[in-house]
Amino acid sequence: MQKMIIEGGRPLEGRVSISGAKNSAVALVPAALMANGHVTLENLPDIDDIDTLAEILQGVGANVKTENHRMKINAKNVRPLPMPNGKVKKLRASYYLMGAMLGRFKKAVIGMPGGCYLGPRPIDQHIKGFEALGATVENEHGSLHIYAKELKGARIYLDVVSVGATINIMMAAVMAKGQTVIENAAKEPEIIDVATLLTNMGANIKGAGTNVIRIDGVEELNGCTHSIIPDRIEAGTYMIAGAAMGSEVVIDNVIPDHLEALTAKLRETGTGVEWFDNSVRVTGVDRLQAVQLKTLVYPGFPTDLQQPFTALMTRAEGKTIVHDTIYPSRFKHVDELARMGAEVTTSEGTAIVRGPADLQGVQVTASDLRAGAALIVAGLMADGRTVITGFEHVARGYEKIEHKLRYLGAEVRLETISEQEMQEIQNS
Repeated sequence: MQKMIIEGGRPLEGRVSISGAKNSAVALVPAALMANGHVTLENLPDIDDIDTLAEILQGVGANVKTENHRMKINAKNVRPLPMPNGKVKKLRASYYLMGAMLGRFKKAVIGMPGGCYLGPRPIDQHIKGFEALGATVENEHGSLHIYAKELKGARIYLDVVSVGATINIMMAAVMAKGQTVIENAAKEPEIIDVATLLTNMGANIKGAGTNVIRIDGVEELNGCTHSIIPDRIEAGTYMIAGAAMGSEVVIDNVIPDHLEALTAKLRETGTGVEWFDNSVRVTGVDRLQAVQLKTLVYPGFPTDLQQPFTALMTRAEGKTIVHDTIYPSRFKHVDELARMGAEVTTSEGTAIVRGPADLQGVQVTASDLRAGAALIVAGLMADGRTVITGFEHVARGYEKIEHKLRYLGAEVRLETISEQEMQEIQNS
């Protein structure tokens, strides 16, 4: 295991390029299981979650080759083998294997998904969709057993707007008989990305990116080549880091429309944000202004950027109120920010930040992926040395973040945690 060490207070300046979208890739890789041929995914992020998915696919018979941000998947010999806990437990997005295997084989046995704990994240809407298509879902010894004699198109209304359920039902429905209509569907760019891949494979999908998706079932899906969209959450994290410590930071390989909500909030703080065709320039200011923030489903402010933005607001003058409507328990980073000197409190899905605070470098722990990003932003702003343990969470979703930060002028490095340190962390 590794820890990240940040020597705070260094200004950021220069250019950084954004990788392929993690939240797309973790659905696109399972979707490739549905093709009766070769699928090539380009612009693939080099992150731990993708390595885990590749191992899972190989375990059910897929031929997987990864090189230079490209993955070639031949799922011709895949079999619907049980995938119990183990690697499946490592990441939340393993639930996409349910829709992919059910869609192709009409059965799947999948362990309950793991990943970052952000409070209750039920998969009842996924199950509701599968059952509406004609599947039976049973929980046996901690694994979901999903099976159907055949899948038939249905009209499915999601009680809660859910990215995961929208994608999972979409995958299960593309080879169902007849038409499926998903109402109150999520609109995230990652859904459009998955729909584009499936369409290129031969699926018939209309309306992805709107709240009503129509799918006419087909008999077979074939191979194709697909380039993954840029990661809007990674881009947003570097935009926030630029606002925290940047004189002028240029972020390349981004899609402006995907980041409108963050852009608006950063401009409210006084940060300079200038967009170009596929890049953005962020110019930091000496005094940031406090704002009010509420996370919402897309195109609202993304919950995945709430934690790093909350860290940024420790530098702002005044009182910032952050309300997370998506994951009200997503404030585990707050205690760590307080250890660094931030004045921040939480109550019922809301954080109140009073600033500006003089953050001090200390040892902190990343409890989940985006909490880790928040602590990195805080470490960049802090006086002295910040040591972040739990870096394995960050590695799940940010490609070579230590290298990219160094390109911008940060003094940051990774070190292996010794056995003694590991014991101290476990006993603390």
